Amino acid sequence: MKHQPPPPPLPLTQPPMMGGTSGGAVANAISSLNGGSSYTNNNTNNNNNNGIEAVKCRPPLYPKPKTPSFDKDRDYIGFATLPEQVHRKSVKRGFEFTLMVVGESGLGKSTLINSLFLGDLYKNRQMPNVEERIEKTTKVEKKTMDIEERGVRLRLTVVDTPGFGDAINCEDSWRVCTQYIDEQFRQYFTDESGLNRRNIQDNRVHCCLYFVPPWGHSLRQMDLDLIRRLHRKVNIVLVIGKADCLNKQEVRKLKERILQDLEDNHIQLYQFPECDSDEDEDFKQQDRELKASIPFAVVGSNTILEVAGKKVRGRQYPWGVVNVEDPEHSDFIKLRTFLISTHMQDLKDTTQDVHYENFRAQCISQISQHALRERGKLKRDSISSTNGFDAAISETDRLLLQKDEEIRRMQDMLTQMQEKLKQTHLMEMKKNDSVIDV
Repeated sequence: MKHQPPPPPLPLTQPPMMGGTSGGAVANAISSLNGGSSYTNNNTNNNNNNGIEAVKCRPPLYPKPKTPSFDKDRDYIGFATLPEQVHRKSVKRGFEFTLMVVGESGLGKSTLINSLFLGDLYKNRQMPNVEERIEKTTKVEKKTMDIEERGVRLRLTVVDTPGFGDAINCEDSWRVCTQYIDEQFRQYFTDESGLNRRNIQDNRVHCCLYFVPPWGHSLRQMDLDLIRRLHRKVNIVLVIGKADCLNKQEVRKLKERILQDLEDNHIQLYQFPECDSDEDEDFKQQDRELKASIPFAVVGSNTILEVAGKKVRGRQYPWGVVNVEDPEHSDFIKLRTFLISTHMQDLKDTTQDVHYENFRAQCISQISQHALRERGKLKRDSISSTNGFDAAISETDRLLLQKDEEIRRMQDMLTQMQEKLKQTHLMEMKKNDSVIDV
């Protein structure tokens, strides 16, 4: 068997690569590893007797470590979403608002409420007959309606006071209003002091719309009596009802006289909060206009009329149409903007932080005084029923008793001094009278 020579080596037209990768791909990979260095491929035979095509390139280098780029998200903590969280939670829970409406019959209270909230709260109201009107007394009627606008739910409670100012003797008309406000404060204080505080229903009165008749020259004594007793308990907003029976000059004079009467009687209405320095100029101008419009001269209407091809809410008269939403005719738009769009939350905050806190402080003070009286009574009873109480009571109790005795002695001395002063004053008066007689 003859020995077969080995076959000649096959010419290499391209470098053997795994997976059939072409030389160009290898060159690109090497180029990228070399930091973008150029790749040279020489396909000519330079004294290569074996016919092998040479591939000339720089030796491969390990890639340089890249400097990490500045990431903006690394400086973001995430608490900037807190307002969104509060917004979602508030929208899910919904909002509550209680509005009290006070004023005599015939001033358009029900019509104004229906116009403000675009509803019909008094569709089932029955007018009283003559016998009921003779024995008219002030009472409280509460109506609740749920309103939803753009996914925001509002539970509106309107507290009406029919019969206010309709009786012949209106001295006690204010009593029903003050009792209702105090009852709601007391109920909220009881619920807040209880065990289950998560589902407390807020029925406190957040705003009181007091209607002033347009046919008077200013506030009446009945109006002053009620406002004087309520201005420390609730946010009062004065409204001139049926203002379409007055011209602009009469409205301006009536507003000036009402504000002057309030100042003379030291009555404080709801105070608008001051605008922040970063607010835009449009909001500041709107706030100035709202402040200048108090008391609001409004006109309400549930009728939709067509004027100049537009449907408006207004009242038809022989001489023309009163557009309720026209600022030249009425302050209705300003009242709705103030009450609903801009200051509803501030009315609730003022009720919580000012009026309710005053009521709560009074309740706590009364409870503390009652507890002190009961404690003193128990101590006196225990001391009188025990023989030899000097050995039984502690040093602290003995000091307290001594202080009580000192206070009693001082009170007796003050009483005697007052009696002496009265006697000396009477003697001087008698002397003066005798001199005059002479």
